[in-house]
Amino acid sequence: MKWSCCHVKQIKREEEIINKEQEAKELQNKYFGVEGELYNKRQELIQPIQDEIYNAVKQIAADGNYAVIFDTSAGMNMLYTDPRYDISDEVLEKLGYKN
Repeated sequence: MKWSCCHVKQIKREEEIINKEQEAKELQNKYFGVEGELYNKRQELIQPIQDEIYNAVKQIAADGNYAVIFDTSAGMNMLYTDPRYDISDEVLEKLGYKN
């Protein structure tokens, strides 16, 4: 079977498009993937804040003799919780924020 000039050009163009799509996926992963630059930058910026919050909660738990503190902001559902056990304001105050 003999390929026409137009058919060869079409196949070559399709291969170029596939290669460009692959390059785009690789760039997307490089910047936005699990090990991408955006993920790493977020971790770099957020980790100190998470550590600071964790240390404040840990100190409050020690000072208040708490055995368990629940993080309800992460979607943990509770059927009932007594508001007097909500220490969110205390954590914010420990971090230097005033309400």
